[in-house]
Amino acid sequence: MENDFSKGSIVSHIVKLAIPMTLAQLINVLYSVVDRIYIGKIPEQATLSLTGVGLALPIITMIIAFANLIGMGGAPLFSIARGRQEEEEAKYIMGNCFVLLCCLGIILTLLGLLFKKPLLYLLGASEATLPYANAYITFYLLGSIFVMIGLGMNNFINAQGFGKVGMFTILIGAVANVILDPILIFFLHMGIRGAAIATIISQFLSALWIFKFLTGKRASITLETQYFKLDWGRIQKILTLGLSGFMMSITNSGVQMACNASLQTYGGDLYVGVMTIINTVREFIMLPLQGISNGTQPIIGYNYGAKLTTRVKSAIKFMVAACIGYTLLAWCCIHLFPTFFIKLFNQDSNLIEAGVFALRIYFFGFFMMALQHSAQAVFVGLGKSKQAIFFSLLRKAIIVIPLTLYLPKCFALGVNGVFIAEPISNFIGGLACFTTMVVIVRKELNGLAENFLEM
Repeated sequence: MENDFSKGSIVSHIVKLAIPMTLAQLINVLYSVVDRIYIGKIPEQATLSLTGVGLALPIITMIIAFANLIGMGGAPLFSIARGRQEEEEAKYIMGNCFVLLCCLGIILTLLGLLFKKPLLYLLGASEATLPYANAYITFYLLGSIFVMIGLGMNNFINAQGFGKVGMFTILIGAVANVILDPILIFFLHMGIRGAAIATIISQFLSALWIFKFLTGKRASITLETQYFKLDWGRIQKILTLGLSGFMMSITNSGVQMACNASLQTYGGDLYVGVMTIINTVREFIMLPLQGISNGTQPIIGYNYGAKLTTRVKSAIKFMVAACIGYTLLAWCCIHLFPTFFIKLFNQDSNLIEAGVFALRIYFFGFFMMALQHSAQAVFVGLGKSKQAIFFSLLRKAIIVIPLTLYLPKCFALGVNGVFIAEPISNFIGGLACFTTMVVIVRKELNGLAENFLEM
């Protein structure tokens, strides 16, 4: 009954999913953040090592994008099927997603190892930073399949209402990573390679736990081999709906590429290091926002499938209010205490001086991200793939990337032009996405209620 989202308090359901999902994402971010903290303290060449990891981030983001393509595409369809009491269809959706994640993990590993060096040069690597970036990404790529399963299939644990189990899934890997990092990096003198190996082992443990839970007795809907047979119709639906999350991640990778390239041109390795820290801070402060929106998504999908329009509207209103409140608070903290966030990762005085101003510019008007994320969550939860895809592309690919490449040339802005591109996109993209969502939701849910009354 506790996993039946058609009954009980909407706010209670959201909180019960959002809190453990936020904590799970926080723990998940620790994989990369802990690596960067330790790497930033490696004796000699700490700044170059940190910059090398920053150069590898777009490739890692690409891998995450493909995990989101399948996991975030299948989970809403899975929730809708559950709401309609179509258990067998839900099993087929989950089984197809598992097979797709495994296949994509193998393909991405092979392609990544084959093209890693040209990619790193394209991302802004210099002769000084290439060895560090190459060492990290080589070992990380070997564990791509575990990353895919860990990130992709955990969506199906959360979609069944097991938020705490989803959090524990990530906790297993994060604890292992925190323990292994100092051992491999410092005591075994493996340096940046040790950080990557620790991440691989940790992701393997998370993937193993997910597989064990979804094939065990506790899961409401289990992962069974007879539902592994791929069906093109289901794959199309999964990929179409998953394109929203995929585009958000892949365009993030594109933005990172554009930022690194522009910063290398106008500021050199120092500013690529600054961007690495900004990306890390961004990962942290985005967690509650993602937790709230992702925690609301299964509830929207379930009640939409059950044709309970009032509950869908209540979920949307609470999500929007919570997201706006949090992002306003986060913006104030970053603006008032930028030095604190930077010193968590590096003590270089030059980097701190350059980073304080950049951090304040980049996060200006951060509250507008609440509108973008909440609207995207509604589109995905209702199965509105076209709108979700379009607004994913609008903010990053159509606004941020061109501005990142163009603004540094305008008014002698230089590196500041790179950081200004983000708040501009937040205001334009956030308003456009949210306004469209309000119009579509009113029309869609009113029409659903009328059809339901006529039945």
